Amino acid sequence: QVQLVESGGGLVQAGGSLRLSCEASGRTFSSGAMGWFRQAPGKERKFVAGIDWRGGNTDYTDSVKGRFTISRDNAKNTVYLQMNSLKAEDTAVYYCAAGPRIHVWDTWGQGTQVTVSS
Repeated sequence: QVQLVESGGGLVQAGGSLRLSCEASGRTFSSGAMGWFRQAPGKERKFVAGIDWRGGNTDYTDSVKGRFTISRDNAKNTVYLQMNSLKAEDTAVYYCAAGPRIHVWDTWGQGTQVTVSS
């Protein structure tokens, strides 16, 4: 079983940047895919970005393409989400996810709040 702990959330002005981190422990981190989801108030949790275990294959939801970048450091058991040009509509709780491959998720973190002020 993998345990996931997110960090790096906070309050930022529109146009600003944040970098989220998710540290994994437990099951071998480097053998699975990692991803990020977000859930805005009153809405369902939605996929944001995913990366395969080698880091060579990534996927993004359309609304963040060109602004967000997912990456991973298997030596540090950590996945990152660099978020640039943030918009008010990016405000949400961001969750880290792990699974055998992108879009197949079986483990979730507790979430970190990102608030973008306009």
